[in-house]
Amino acid sequence: MTGARIAAAGLVFLLAACTAPAPPREQAGTAAPAVCAPPQGAPRAETPTTIDVVEQAYFCVLSHHHRGATMDARVLLTAGFAALTRELGREGRDLPDAVMPALTGDRKADWAAFESVYRRLAGQRDELAVVTLEAMVAALGDATWTHGVRQHPDAYDGDGYGLGLETNAGSSPSRALPPLFVTAVRGGAARAAGLRPGDVIESVNGSAPFIDGTTVAPAIAALRPQYPEARPVRLRLLRQSTGRRWTVTLRPGLYRQELADLQVVRSKLLDGDRAYVRLTWFAGDSAERILRAIARLRKARTLAGIVLDLRGNGGGSLTEATRLLSAFAHGKVTGYLCAGDDRCAALPTDDTVRLVGLPLTVLVDRGCASACEHFGAAVKDLRLGTLVGGRTAGVVSGPAESYLLGDNTVLSLPDRYHLGAGGEVIDGIGVPPDRYAPLTPADAAAGRDPALAPE
Repeated sequence: MTGARIAAAGLVFLLAACTAPAPPREQAGTAAPAVCAPPQGAPRAETPTTIDVVEQAYFCVLSHHHRGATMDARVLLTAGFAALTRELGREGRDLPDAVMPALTGDRKADWAAFESVYRRLAGQRDELAVVTLEAMVAALGDATWTHGVRQHPDAYDGDGYGLGLETNAGSSPSRALPPLFVTAVRGGAARAAGLRPGDVIESVNGSAPFIDGTTVAPAIAALRPQYPEARPVRLRLLRQSTGRRWTVTLRPGLYRQELADLQVVRSKLLDGDRAYVRLTWFAGDSAERILRAIARLRKARTLAGIVLDLRGNGGGSLTEATRLLSAFAHGKVTGYLCAGDDRCAALPTDDTVRLVGLPLTVLVDRGCASACEHFGAAVKDLRLGTLVGGRTAGVVSGPAESYLLGDNTVLSLPDRYHLGAGGEVIDGIGVPPDRYAPLTPADAAAGRDPALAPE
């Protein structure tokens, strides 16, 4: 799935916007924080991201994130400064005065100190503001900054853009587990180069994707280029079945996707008279579409159970996830959304949904995020079925509001946080399966699915 899908992995609902002019430079750090307000007029083209935009985003986070009132803002500034120095180092310009200023915990004073050093190091270079803001948003863990998103001028309905491959990194590259390997080849440069499912990716642009078991997120992120990114990506690969090691360079581009890869819902009968339904995304009508698919299969055969495959499901509509849960239980609380003061609102089942009345097995993995994790956690906590596969992504927060920044990019911040049906935290942790059956490189190469194998 594209970056737009990954950005939704916090149950993101775009509700509001934030616009405000930056204060004059002589007032920087002392003026009132940028005021967030609804957008006015039609969407406009993006303009360069500057330090003024970074400032606006910083104060918007502190004003509107559900942790904004209590978070230590120094974490944001430290993450941004670390990214700035890394970028300078990549350019061979690790300057002697690139030293983090002393921070006191006073949010305005700390920003003024940060901005002063930033301007001395970066001047007016927009690309340094971009990496700085990207790192500050990433430090939040549950926010997204949508920028630089454009469509290839030659793109047609059904076209994909990128390298044409998928990996087992899932929706949360920072929490991926080794080894990193190809799980599917969709087309494009990957298909042209002869890559196959199961090929282990030992390095990306010369960097190992894992060091001492810890994910090197930039290496994995390079495998997911978005237009207009067109820099070639160099991979060092291992095909375990033959022992072959080789290096290949893939250039991002457009490729035609197969119709089956674009389907949100797919269904079939499995051996043992079980209905298999795969859902790639909790779209606005997902629950109804799945229930219709089950009903069609039920007409053809007396079903013994349902296998719901949510692997790779990056989330989407919390309402649809809750409605689908309601087909397996009534009168239950499926989870909670909580405000910054820890007041929580329950998410009850929709008891107007007809019960299916069949045993349920749910397949999950590191690609299951957001609304998908809400579903999986409720299945586990409420004992509605069995989870099989791997631990989920651990990327789930409350509904997010959208804020339009001064460069016409969008900052999405959750104003509430999510808890599972048992009151447990899932964000940053994930949901463990009841039966651990992760895909391995050997499985991918042989076309085997361990999650569907009998116990």
